[in-house]
Amino acid sequence: MIRLKVKEVAKAKGVNQRQLSLRSGIDIRTVQRIFRDPTRAVSTTTLDKFAKVLGVDASELLESAPDEEPGSALAPESSA
Repeated sequence: MIRLKVKEVAKAKGVNQRQLSLRSGIDIRTVQRIFRDPTRAVSTTTLDKFAKVLGVDASELLESAPDEEPGSALAPESSA
């Protein structure tokens, strides 16, 4: 699974959610969702805009994270 590091990089650069939204042109609600759920899918366009604002390569905003363990899903399996 791919995990976004936007929140961590923004914090390290001293950029808050509102600043990231204003400077990138990405809606504040989208920024908030990405900060809250770093496994959320985003477009490459959005990722590029964040990277430009934060002064990093887009690849620095991504990391590979292990997939969920089998049986650790939030929704219980249905018994049919």
